[in-house]
Amino acid sequence: MPSPTFTASEPDSLRLSKRPDFASGASRLRVVDLFAGCGGLTLGVGQAAKAAGLGLDVRLALDFEKAATDVYGANFEDAHVVTDSVEAYFDGELGTKVTVAEAATLKLVGSTDFLLGGPPCQGHSNLNNKTRRNDPKNELYVRMARAAEVLNPKFVLIENVPSVRYDTAGVVQTTVDHLRFIGYKVEAATISFYPLGVAQKRKRHVVLASRIDAVDPKAVLDVLVAQVPDGTHNLEWAIKDLEDLANRTGYDIEPVASETNKTRMQYLLDNGLYDLPNSERPICHQNAHSYKSMYGRLKWTEPAQTITSGFGSIGQGRYMHPTQRRALTAHEAARIQGFPDYFDFSVVTKRADLSTMIGNAVPPALMREIAAELIPKIVVFETTDLERQEIVAPIPFPELVPAG
Repeated sequence: MPSPTFTASEPDSLRLSKRPDFASGASRLRVVDLFAGCGGLTLGVGQAAKAAGLGLDVRLALDFEKAATDVYGANFEDAHVVTDSVEAYFDGELGTKVTVAEAATLKLVGSTDFLLGGPPCQGHSNLNNKTRRNDPKNELYVRMARAAEVLNPKFVLIENVPSVRYDTAGVVQTTVDHLRFIGYKVEAATISFYPLGVAQKRKRHVVLASRIDAVDPKAVLDVLVAQVPDGTHNLEWAIKDLEDLANRTGYDIEPVASETNKTRMQYLLDNGLYDLPNSERPICHQNAHSYKSMYGRLKWTEPAQTITSGFGSIGQGRYMHPTQRRALTAHEAARIQGFPDYFDFSVVTKRADLSTMIGNAVPPALMREIAAELIPKIVVFETTDLERQEIVAPIPFPELVPAG
């Protein structure tokens, strides 16, 4: 296998229109992506793999949203993509014997290099005032530990919102403890995306686990935490060329605003403002409030705020275009998330599905930078199917002994 060489993000990388053949390479990395969405984490591994002369073999990608799996399949044509729940494939309790479904999953997947997952985060989000910190879906986070227990991958990467640490059921600590119990070295950190070359002020909580002795997860995450913005990956860098498209079709179509919001946006432009004064806000915002970014205008010279599924409305956050009387298009939001133009969203027919998918996506830069640190440590064996089966034979689970 050739020695890996990694390159920094090129200035025009977002504008690349020809998608690389991620399946081709001197050897292929085996990937399992759970709660996969449209494939942001997988794309990051693919970008790092191509820089190292390697390809991807996506043995399983799971998500329960069909629109998301349709997009995933369109961009990773050789991947085994399934629209289903993660629980259907990993249904056993932590520390118990492999179930029938899990045995079938193990047989399907075989040896795994990267187990990736972004469990549903809405229940952990500070924007969720209904079930925050105490949502039944929060328990899906722990499925990542069970999947690692069954598949025994070299590396496990779990991402979520920073507030996942405060879940009332302690899902992060349960997951980390169990990964350590089954033999992984584990570290967690909160990563800022702007220093990674993503044009937004997004942060994510990351758990990285390794069973490769030569890899220290803390050292890997420290590299990302220590990075600082270079000042070039701002909004102008990301989307300026999309400002005055002659013919807007597909995901370049401008979102429709109410007449009231059009008036608010015109007020900002006419007065050279970026924050809407209280006098121009809805009555419920005219007293003391913490909604400064709502109805706000973006600046070319800065990164955007965190992209959510509401990027098409200025009433959902600071999503007004810097110079035009409109909110962001889906294409602009995808660029701000770090998806190059070759990433194809065209199979999505409903704008609501597209907005949700892009807003919920993981910027590929996260996994690209982490994989770039990990790939040189991986020894990729060329084996027969039989040898692979022997390598990944289920390990006997130790009996869990109660504390004390």
